[in-house]
Amino acid sequence: MVEKINHSYDASDIQVLEGLEPVRLRPGMYIGGTDEKAWHHLPVEIMDNSIDEAVAGFAKKITVNMIDSKTIEIIDDGRGIPVDEHPKYPGKSALEVILTSLHSGGKFNNNVYKTSGGLHGVGSSVVNALSSEMIVNIFRDGFVWTQTFSRGKPTSQIIKGDATKNHGTSIRFTLDDQIFGAAAVFKPVKIYRMARAKAFLSSGVRVEWKCNPEILTEDMNIEAETNFYYPNGVADFLEGKTNSKPRILPKIFNGNVDFPDDSGHVEWALTFLTDENGAASDDGFFASYCNTIATIDGGTHESGFKSAITKGLKNYGEKINNKSASTIISEDVFDSVAAIVSVFYKSPQFLGQTKEKLSNPEIARFTENALRDPWEIFLASDPKTANALLEFVVNLANARIKTKQVKDIARKTPTKRARMPAKLADCSKHGVAGTELFLVEGESAGGTAKQARDRATQAIMPLRGKVLNVMSNSDERFTANKELNELIDIIGAGTAKDWDESKLRYEKIIIMTDADVDGSHIASLLMGFFYQYMPQLIHGGHLYLSCPPLYKLTHGSESIYVDTDEELEELKNTKYKNKKIETSRFKGLGEMMPNQLKETTMSIKTRRLIQVELPPKTEEGAEDTEKTKVLISELLGKKPEFRFKFITEHAKFVKDLFV
Repeated sequence: MVEKINHSYDASDIQVLEGLEPVRLRPGMYIGGTDEKAWHHLPVEIMDNSIDEAVAGFAKKITVNMIDSKTIEIIDDGRGIPVDEHPKYPGKSALEVILTSLHSGGKFNNNVYKTSGGLHGVGSSVVNALSSEMIVNIFRDGFVWTQTFSRGKPTSQIIKGDATKNHGTSIRFTLDDQIFGAAAVFKPVKIYRMARAKAFLSSGVRVEWKCNPEILTEDMNIEAETNFYYPNGVADFLEGKTNSKPRILPKIFNGNVDFPDDSGHVEWALTFLTDENGAASDDGFFASYCNTIATIDGGTHESGFKSAITKGLKNYGEKINNKSASTIISEDVFDSVAAIVSVFYKSPQFLGQTKEKLSNPEIARFTENALRDPWEIFLASDPKTANALLEFVVNLANARIKTKQVKDIARKTPTKRARMPAKLADCSKHGVAGTELFLVEGESAGGTAKQARDRATQAIMPLRGKVLNVMSNSDERFTANKELNELIDIIGAGTAKDWDESKLRYEKIIIMTDADVDGSHIASLLMGFFYQYMPQLIHGGHLYLSCPPLYKLTHGSESIYVDTDEELEELKNTKYKNKKIETSRFKGLGEMMPNQLKETTMSIKTRRLIQVELPPKTEEGAEDTEKTKVLISELLGKKPEFRFKFITEHAKFVKDLFV
């Protein structure tokens, strides 16, 4: 029954959120949530404003001071936020407007900042809205100016204080327990690394680190006070990070090139790491940034960088008549690379409010063009090193080709091999015990699953979407279906007619689809395929369904995953009754971060699986195979009335069987 609304719908029903109320009501829209990752983003926003002053040439020193586990102070010696009256808001200083209004600040004016890393006039005000207290001191125009705020609102007027010759901005803020919960604290290690990264991304800027010794422990392995200073920026940092490790390039390849039309520039540093035996090292990394913001999901600057390095190495191979160079792809080149690419751009565009992926298409072209000539000159100037690098990468390419094209079916017998699809990301473990093949819905979810998996034991095979319904199509159509026949090859044990359990390549086959109607449909079609062509897989207990959650529920620093609408409502009415919670709906596996997918759906420690079983045996002990076959044929057949009848009669008996 639908509850009726007794009053009319008119203008009085329209709610207008003023000032920073929207931020406090829906913090996830501005900082991605209220979990640990979100509150650690707050000092980044304040720091970015100071870095913008430094990049523009107005600041030389920035101090990051952890007062306690909930309070951070960031100071710069830049120009200082303007304190004079704002022309559009009589009676309010520019400082108050910036800290209490969304979309205000100097980031909209290219005459003030050529490039910027803050949230374009949103960052400082968002931090203010989510702080129980903020104290701002401005050193400007010969005096100290002070104003205080709480939860986005001023708690004092701006006060003109003592005379000073200093210039700059000091902002101290404290996490708001009403938003993040009493357990929310800043981790010194994370703030320390943030400060260090901002320093090496802003060459010539000195970043001073201070931390209350009482909140440090020995296992953190960081100092209470230190200075970060990198005159040559990313090159200095990479040199210090890799100089004690085996490298192919004795000299770091680095540079700094401007983009066209004075729109920005790119800085980079690159080397290649090996282990003690000269093989690819596991210590490699590739970090990218835009306007000093870490783009952990990459983007167009990474694409342009990788393209320039890969093409340049292939071109060098062609010039010296190395025919194997043509087989090189980006995956080979960046298998053991240690690299940093940092771009500064006037008008960056990001996917997501917290800027984890750069999306400007032109930056890929600008970055590739910027690196092309310097990289080719670098290779040509040292043929000995270039030849060693080319040989190293070609060896990686050959290994990749062999792995993808010629797979050991049994993982033990080298004479039994088959060609595997290129999109299969196989596991590395020899033998079947403990191995798992995840059949994933779509390339997007497949990419996330590849990052979330245990590479040793978990293989990923992305599917295009809804597979062929073998129960309502002819054998001829099945024979012509490439995707399903690839699955037979990947699993390795054949079909019902020639099944050989000893050739099975994985202990578990796990169907991992979205927690929605389409996902359930795909899972049903796959189960029908396995029943029709590989029933032994089900009889042997090898087939499973994954159980991704529907929701993520966050209260303060606590986050839990919820599987059903009923469970969500129960939690809201019991454990979290009258508490401020944030609920995120997972529309698909591809929307999850790799760590979320791992924690909820793939890790053997925390996941839940449903084992697919056939109906139980009859009283005489024989399996009622004919009845089962008819039932499955009807349920997956072309007539929907059979499915409707079955669901109506049996829905009340359904229960989850988690193992």
